[in-house]
Amino acid sequence: MSNAVQASPHAGGNAAARPLLSLAGVHTHIGAYHILHGVDLEVPAGQTTLLLGRNGAGKTTTLRTIMGLWQASAGGIAFDGDDISKLPTPEISQRGIAYVPENMGIFGELTVRENMVLAARGARREADIDAARLRWIFGLFPAMQKFWNHPAGLLSGGQKQMLAVSRAIVEPRKLILIDEPSKGLAPSIIRNMLSAFRELKADGATILLVEQNFAFASQLGDTVAVMDDGRVVHRGAMAELAEDEALQSRLLGLSLGAHQ
Repeated sequence: MSNAVQASPHAGGNAAARPLLSLAGVHTHIGAYHILHGVDLEVPAGQTTLLLGRNGAGKTTTLRTIMGLWQASAGGIAFDGDDISKLPTPEISQRGIAYVPENMGIFGELTVRENMVLAARGARREADIDAARLRWIFGLFPAMQKFWNHPAGLLSGGQKQMLAVSRAIVEPRKLILIDEPSKGLAPSIIRNMLSAFRELKADGATILLVEQNFAFASQLGDTVAVMDDGRVVHRGAMAELAEDEALQSRLLGLSLGAHQ
């Protein structure tokens, strides 16, 4: 695949939104391995941006580099107008970025309640969590209220994913990074997750979402960036990519059967 970035000619409306997050020429090395090769990416405020690509394209590394879990070896990362490329992860989080990793990052030996208290900065007990926000989360994910005092390790895979997202939004965040939330989930749980993410979008959340399930992704994304070999090779409107099967096949190796 060519390394040239293919920009959609119809992406102007989305691109006009102010970018809350931007990456410019970001390179990341992990040991002797050069994983990201000059990533350029913008995440407009108030929109959901999909980061797509085949396995090994560099999507997870991009999220981890944004969070400072892996240090960018070159390039810049700007969040809300400030360079965060050299900041430690706790400070990046304090600036208002939440991260839901692919492995969910929950504490299985703790209850759902204890997981939520830990995720709320400065909270020591349930009463320290904003009650109205907690009711809102219970509305998004009723299972969290049902299993509030259950050990998180005993939850189903879908419920653990709900808890991971709930932890990320227990406080207002400017940006939410989410890595493959539908992976391994039953179709009914995926539908529940889709409904919750739509409500997050309606509430004005800015989301950068890595996802392999194209049908799921195409229903959520405003803008899309496609990665290959550690680079962004396409960016544009999600709706345009969703309607163009030839482009999907060329960029992602998808066929019509992959959507079903």
